Amino acid sequence: MQVTKNRVQTVRGPSEWFTGAVYIDAVAAPTGASRLSASSVHFTPGARTHWHTHPNGQTIYVTEGVGLAQHRGGPIEVIRPGDRVFFEPGEDHWHGASPARFMTHIAMLEVDDKGNNATWGDEVSDAEYAAAPSIEVA
Repeated sequence: MQVTKNRVQTVRGPSEWFTGAVYIDAVAAPTGASRLSASSVHFTPGARTHWHTHPNGQTIYVTEGVGLAQHRGGPIEVIRPGDRVFFEPGEDHWHGASPARFMTHIAMLEVDDKGNNATWGDEVSDAEYAAAPSIEVA
């Protein structure tokens, strides 16, 4: 058993990966034989990832707020606390907060043999983001 005391500061999500204000807290980092990477990702209203893929797929688990997720060519899905979304390996997708609500999720994935966790692409345009369905607050 290994207990790691949290000494890692919250970091701002880089603008090369995110639109809007996003904050990331490390949960698990690959070490030794483990390839698991996990982060708690906090999106402010309207903030979102850019289009991206993961070599071994990704699971996100929503812990609070209201968010949006989409794979390329598919509908934008509204996601809420307790919802899990799995993106297949190599599936181009984005996820983030709804326009008027914060959203936090735990992002879980395995890095590839070279330690890569994602390939980042273009920003999700305002027009793409605006195609989201209307969101009920309740």
